[in-house]
Amino acid sequence: MGDRAFKEQLYGQFARLGKALASASRLELLDLLAQGERSVDDLAHEAGLSIANASAHLHVLSGAQLTTSRKEGLRVYYRLADPAVVRLWQALRDAGERQLADIDRLVQTFLTERPQLEAITREQLQTRMAGSRTVVLDVRPALEYRQGHIAGARSIPVDELEQHIAELDPATDVVAYCRGPYCVYADEAVTLLKARGFRAVRYDEGYPDWAAAGLPVGTEQTMATDTAA
Repeated sequence: MGDRAFKEQLYGQFARLGKALASASRLELLDLLAQGERSVDDLAHEAGLSIANASAHLHVLSGAQLTTSRKEGLRVYYRLADPAVVRLWQALRDAGERQLADIDRLVQTFLTERPQLEAITREQLQTRMAGSRTVVLDVRPALEYRQGHIAGARSIPVDELEQHIAELDPATDVVAYCRGPYCVYADEAVTLLKARGFRAVRYDEGYPDWAAAGLPVGTEQTMATDTAA
């Protein structure tokens, strides 16, 4: 094989990844799968897709070896093929934020209350967790918490927070986190907590970013089938 043929085949393989990522729906599916294993039905519901459309997108991702799947009964479950896929999504996200002004405009337009909500970095969260006066809340759906969460965090899904808010000590500081920088669950949680007089901030990334950095995580269940309907 000559040098030119080698390069064409080599870069052609890398291009498979680019083609698989060249879809807004597939990027959203990867972002959802960064939280943990999901059934096709659940992914379709979360991403606003038909089951057939979700399956087609997942097939493309699987063809590029970005995801793997298993079947149990009539359901098919997908997960990311490797932690490197999370890092690939993070790199694409970071490059987009740096190079595409439209992303910043979209965030500012949609997340209008975010500038008024204090955010802390990964390092600041580590510092706060070393103390005894901070409660870390995972406000994602309970299944995602069970599959993986920041070690020591407490699970209160955002849609259940109001009914459980009396269980929190108003004297403590609260840090809420969710799926990632574009997830609004933490924003909603902090807004509610501050309205009730709590000192609350949000973690500016999400669980996948924390886990990808090799920081302590906890799990209660690893298989989506444990709670699938």
